[in-house]
Amino acid sequence: MRVLGIDPGLTRCGIGVVEGAPGRPPTLLAVEVIRTDSGLDTPRRLVAIERELAALVERWLPDVVAVERVFAQHNLNTVIGTAQAAGVAMLIGARCGVPVAQHTPSEVKAAITGSGRADKAQVGAMVARVLALDEPPKPADAADAVALAICQVWRGGTANRFAEAARRDGRSRADHAGAADRAAELASRQQAALAEATRRARRSTA
Repeated sequence: MRVLGIDPGLTRCGIGVVEGAPGRPPTLLAVEVIRTDSGLDTPRRLVAIERELAALVERWLPDVVAVERVFAQHNLNTVIGTAQAAGVAMLIGARCGVPVAQHTPSEVKAAITGSGRADKAQVGAMVARVLALDEPPKPADAADAVALAICQVWRGGTANRFAEAARRDGRSRADHAGAADRAAELASRQQAALAEATRRARRSTA
């Protein structure tokens, strides 16, 4: 199962791509943070996030998109921006036909550390341990996204096995199609080169 974990945020949106299965150590494929300019208005910042997330789904072809479920915070502006970014993430998954799962921060912490009250440092340390990394992914937004993806791999189980099989078939077809296109292009270039060499030979003997 390949999971695109998204820790939503308007200023920083953490991204983690993990592949694995329940009972087996997961593998980290990608980790990054999407950043938006605070000087832009909210609609344009959301468009920037949408564009980046769409490109990531197209690049990694995840079986599931896992998004952190937004919860109430003291800072109303922060929670609104987070909810808006989360909505964009869920929209991208639905638009691309990829199942979308949501997990609360407590669920993720419990899955990774065994305690729903773990702090960010503990989560980051366990993420590094699970993935056999020298240190946790940075910044914290990225580590949270990776933890979210691991949580989905472990807790998602076989719920999306049919969707996963279909996505894998799609990736295989895409790889074969790309190879076929490259072979056809090479053959076309070889034919053109042969035709040009033939024309030159005829001119030299005329």
